[in-house]
Amino acid sequence: MRGGRSWAAVVAVAVLLGGCSESSNDEGDGTGKPDGPGPWPTDAVKDWSAAYGLGAGVRSVGVDEAHNVWLLRGDEIGVLRPGDSAPTWTRGVGQAAGGFGRDKKALGSTVICGGEAGRAYVGYHTYELQREVPDKPHAYVPAPGEPHHTQARFDEYQKGDLDVVRLGGDGQVELEEHLWRSVGVSGGKQQLGIRNTNDFHYDEDRSVLTCQRVMRGRDRGDVYIGTNHGVTLIRGLTYNSHRHAAWYANGDSLQAGFNWGLGIGPDGEVLVANDWMVGILQPNGVLEDFDRERTWDGPVPWTYKGHNAQLNSLEAFDYWRAIARTRQGVTWVGSRDFGLWRMDVKDRSSANYTRVTTLPSDNVTALAATDGGEVYVGTEDAGLWRIEDDGQTLSAVSEVKGEHVLQLVYDPTVAPAMLYVLTDAGLTVLREE
Repeated sequence: MRGGRSWAAVVAVAVLLGGCSESSNDEGDGTGKPDGPGPWPTDAVKDWSAAYGLGAGVRSVGVDEAHNVWLLRGDEIGVLRPGDSAPTWTRGVGQAAGGFGRDKKALGSTVICGGEAGRAYVGYHTYELQREVPDKPHAYVPAPGEPHHTQARFDEYQKGDLDVVRLGGDGQVELEEHLWRSVGVSGGKQQLGIRNTNDFHYDEDRSVLTCQRVMRGRDRGDVYIGTNHGVTLIRGLTYNSHRHAAWYANGDSLQAGFNWGLGIGPDGEVLVANDWMVGILQPNGVLEDFDRERTWDGPVPWTYKGHNAQLNSLEAFDYWRAIARTRQGVTWVGSRDFGLWRMDVKDRSSANYTRVTTLPSDNVTALAATDGGEVYVGTEDAGLWRIEDDGQTLSAVSEVKGEHVLQLVYDPTVAPAMLYVLTDAGLTVLREE
């Protein structure tokens, strides 16, 4: 997304940061060029809420392989298909069928992510489990026939988690299934939702906070979700849960953090940012290997896992909410309370963090890195901003309405590439070479 200044406001300031190293893969990830412009308008800036009558209250947006655009609004799922003048809405699908509440399947919906053509993944959140079994962690759920088993506790497996939905021929959305097939020992035949892949007794991933679909490369089509405990990989209808950038308090108490920040790097690396730590995972394409934690070794190693020592001690929350990485190898992370930071990795466990003091907000909600080298920065109270491909110049994107940026979705599978910008004022799509 390079070229003219039609997206940026006249306000531009220099971000006083160091230089960046060049990537060894200047031509991209070897997947070839995008397949043309796709089925949507190629306007450099287009207000989709106005053009397609999206209405108010959309909280999440996703796009599937067929370029159907999925919208999430409370207990409603909308689909805008190429050629449609407005989305078709369906209410009460899956976890939302009985309404929301503590005694329901979920407290509310959170995020939607496109999958293969005509499929999407819908996330929900619920409360954290309390300890009920002596000498077991809070998320431990006894199976039928085991000590301390109760049906009420066992039913907790059904709450929160992720629905897989399908687009019907009439534009309506139907539940395909509530995700339950684990690649590991939790596979079984009980359709109970997401459980820990390595031990079915644990219901640690209960709330889905964010999602990312791999748009290209070897792992194209894989979906990652960030949860209240870590990051889970989904391939079709099967999951492997989970990995987390975690640390131990007092030597034995695992501190995982809510995983709000999630991204896919230019070479397919998985970018992780939770309340405490930042991490970069290098997947190997084998679903069964994803949860095999050996830190720096093993089939899916951390190429970086650490915390921002320039900001806080490890014990203090950094409140990371977003993460993105450029083709030049620069990683950007955004905090709810401490603004935008550039992260230059030194080794596998340490990095130099530099705060961008010129961003007029301490609350970063979303980040997206483009193939052109720019990084888009969504804030909670100051709208959308852009870091140019020089890694230094910051400018406000005044063409996008709204102060609160809810989500950024970058689709490089078309040319010009598309950046979906969802704010409190609606959905805007940016396209530019």
